[in-house]
Amino acid sequence: MTAPPRILAIAGSDSSGGAGIQADIKTITMLGGYAMTAITAVTAQNTMGVAAIQTLSGEMVSAQIDSCLSDIGADAVKIGMLGSPEIAAVVADRLANLAMPIIFDPVMVATNGAVLADSATVAGFRKLMALATVTTPNLPELEALGGLDALLTHCQAVLVKGGHGTGGNIVDRLFTTGGEIAHWENCRIDTRHTHGTGCTLSSAIAALVAQGLPLVEAIGQARSFVRAAIHAAPGFGAGDGPLGHSVGTIPFGHAKS
Repeated sequence: MTAPPRILAIAGSDSSGGAGIQADIKTITMLGGYAMTAITAVTAQNTMGVAAIQTLSGEMVSAQIDSCLSDIGADAVKIGMLGSPEIAAVVADRLANLAMPIIFDPVMVATNGAVLADSATVAGFRKLMALATVTTPNLPELEALGGLDALLTHCQAVLVKGGHGTGGNIVDRLFTTGGEIAHWENCRIDTRHTHGTGCTLSSAIAALVAQGLPLVEAIGQARSFVRAAIHAAPGFGAGDGPLGHSVGTIPFGHAKS
């Protein structure tokens, strides 16, 4: 048997299972990868909101990363919620010399509106964005980070997610310093069950690039996985419900270049 690609997910835990590390593990596993984790924070949350957050120490996050990389190794890294400036700095230090794809989802606010990164933590994102193969902000995160031009001064590539936009279609656009290199457009799915879409997308990209797919193709297939998971949502909870990650093999989409 061929060994599965090894993906290290660095993110917070979602007790309700819809986002964060739990979504990362489900996504990576469904797409044929081997999921490892470095948990940055523990949250008490459900589809209605976040009740409590306990951030781990930078030393503990560092120890988790070192334990995974020194023994099993990794073929790609996904970064999500960080929780503190200290953790942002530790993660950047530990990943600085890795020759592998790094997917950075600059998580600031949960789907239900809970703030997951203060201004000092956001300020620490710059080093991680410089290391990342692609950074994946949604529209509010893009604005908070200073806009596309600002990001492109220190990012290799930026995937601008259009889900927070208006209109019947969602357009995601991939940029490098040379301009837009690909975009994807789909009709908006009318549902409240979208908790964890950003976590799922970034983990899916990581799992697919670790298998050797070019970035544009990996993004296209990852988007299709997310859309299939939205359609398969189990309907749990009274608020922003989780996706249905166990969607099996899906017909993947293609980018419009």
